[in-house]
Amino acid sequence: MTYIGHASFLIQTAGLNILLDPVWSERASPFSFIGPKRVNDPGVAFVDLPPVDVVLVTHGHYDHLDVRTLSRLAAAHRPRVITPLGNDAIMRNHDPAIAAEGFDWQDRIDLGSAAVTLVPTRHWSARNLSDRNMSLWASFVIEAPCGRIYFVGDSGYGGGQYFREVNQRHGPLKLAILPIGAYEPRWFMREQHMNPAEAVQALSDCGAEFALASHYGTFQLTDEAIGAPVAALTDALQSAGIPPTRFRALRPGEVWQL
Repeated sequence: MTYIGHASFLIQTAGLNILLDPVWSERASPFSFIGPKRVNDPGVAFVDLPPVDVVLVTHGHYDHLDVRTLSRLAAAHRPRVITPLGNDAIMRNHDPAIAAEGFDWQDRIDLGSAAVTLVPTRHWSARNLSDRNMSLWASFVIEAPCGRIYFVGDSGYGGGQYFREVNQRHGPLKLAILPIGAYEPRWFMREQHMNPAEAVQALSDCGAEFALASHYGTFQLTDEAIGAPVAALTDALQSAGIPPTRFRALRPGEVWQL
């Protein structure tokens, strides 16, 4: 597992190189000159990527679905791109060379030496003022030789039912990748983004052996300070009596072996 930054990871397993929500652009925005700007470089330079076989994109928000990066990947690597329904059309409309495949919740896709299933998550989608919820959003359960990996792109906690359902239907999980950032103010963000304390509860609900944090430290999207999520995660783990080695927040470019 290599942390690229924000919600982007490189997973190398079963002879496959899999990218999660890849964003190499300078801004999480439809524009190159305005919008949230990176505060750190991607943890792996684009030119240093290994041959990319598969890309998983959870939903259509600009900090997760980056068509400029997907076009670069299509030109350099020609990977399969697995995404919830509707996002495939967004990708192909931007660049027909993007090999996008759209799927529904609970669809299972064979990747050869691995597999991935789309599962429900508590979120929404939009890329402009007229397409709200016209494309689907999802999380992914990846079946790999090391165990099952649960990748949550964005999610509110709600009552935790989606995390418990994944535990029941797809457990046991070896690893959960859980978002911890972009959560303030709570009155506005609680339905769409977890805070670190809720991410710790989600770990307990899904029953994963380990967790990695995501969705922090790269783009200033909401009111909390850029470094606040990691500090709050440390406090939440201590309050819950969970060792920090079970739920890690990596630095961009850091590698963790499962």
